[in-house]
Amino acid sequence: MQTNTYILGIESSCDDTAAAVIHNNKICSNVVATQKIHEAYGGVVPELASRAHQQNIVPVIHQALREANIDKKQLSAIAFTRGPGLMGSLLVGTSFAKSLAMGLNIPLIEVNHMQGHILAHFIDDGDNEKPNFPFLAMTISGGHTQIVKVSSHFEMEVIGETIDDAVGEAFDKSAKILGLPYPGGPLIDKYAQTGDPKRFPFTKPKVGPMDFSFSGLKTAVLYFVQREVKNNPNFIEENLEDICASLQYTIVSYLMDKIKNAVKHTGIKEIAIGGGVSANSGIRKALREAESKYNWKTHIPKFEYCTDNAAMIAIVGELKYKEQSFTNLNVSANARMKI
Repeated sequence: MQTNTYILGIESSCDDTAAAVIHNNKICSNVVATQKIHEAYGGVVPELASRAHQQNIVPVIHQALREANIDKKQLSAIAFTRGPGLMGSLLVGTSFAKSLAMGLNIPLIEVNHMQGHILAHFIDDGDNEKPNFPFLAMTISGGHTQIVKVSSHFEMEVIGETIDDAVGEAFDKSAKILGLPYPGGPLIDKYAQTGDPKRFPFTKPKVGPMDFSFSGLKTAVLYFVQREVKNNPNFIEENLEDICASLQYTIVSYLMDKIKNAVKHTGIKEIAIGGGVSANSGIRKALREAESKYNWKTHIPKFEYCTDNAAMIAIVGELKYKEQSFTNLNVSANARMKI
């Protein structure tokens, strides 16, 4: 087996078409084509997403190979996101990966999208300290909210998860209620910077000690805004920063409550976050404060490894390549794939 490996990673689970090349644990290229078409609809439209993937996948992979300065014939294997995600989007990446691996006669490696977010911490970018096993991973995104006990690269156990909606959806849907464009989560974070986080108290949902629920919080925001706007039509415009700050404060403290419970339950004080919401400044700040307050060791990814990207797929591919954990060419996409 080659020791001088080049792995191509392909990610197409939602609305970002991404490709990356990894060479001996170092990322050589990491290209992402974001689909702007969904902004007009206030959320991802699955059929439009799969069509955009078909248009983007060839130029994105071509650019990833060019930036890595290699020819496709130098690739050692193709790693791709098999699931979870939108079925139409996953089918585009899966079909292309299978065809390319077959055409080049090289191994095919399936990757679980959520494992990718967790194992992105093992990308060697020169200044990041990799987590020590076992550690707790909190994966927070538009589609997922989980706490995972990670005992090795491929031994993971979900110990807490959302019983309804994901945290990213709570941010985006609340933003929509406030009249903010999609995706609204980053805008709530932006406006929260200058607001009063204690101005409007929102009740935290009550579920199991390590589980999450966000549907009730979205409803509470809706009723709160409707009530206040009825009394003052300019309420949102006059209080936007405080509303955003209060909402973000509630969500971040809720996430921190759950991770504290997980630390207490497992005795593990090494924490890593991943997923699109891990780019949120509030959760990043809360984790850094907890590191000194509770003597935790925290791992926060670079921004480019938070949102969906192919570098995280490539690193999992390289780890699996070393174990010769390859996938049969008969593999099919799995929209509800579990860790």
